[in-house]
Amino acid sequence: MDLSDLQLNLRQLLNQWDPIGVAETAPDEYDCMLGPLLARLRGGAGRSEISEFLWHELENHFGLDPTCHEVESAADRLVVWWATARPAP
Repeated sequence: MDLSDLQLNLRQLLNQWDPIGVAETAPDEYDCMLGPLLARLRGGAGRSEISEFLWHELENHFGLDPTCHEVESAADRLVVWWATARPAP
């Protein structure tokens, strides 16, 4: 899977999570998280680090209360996805 496919798949996962509730009208709303998430996942980040990143983004970038948005579940889905989607070394 090349970078553009990874970004597309990651965008789809973030849009399925859709903590703001705008993915249908603004499918690129979460693109600001694509690069940082891919960098973390490539660097070996686990659920805890991904969850911390999502928590921070929701709270500080989007102005949301992370406790209301299933951050741990989203982090789990991202880490599982990466385990099957990551490019071979």
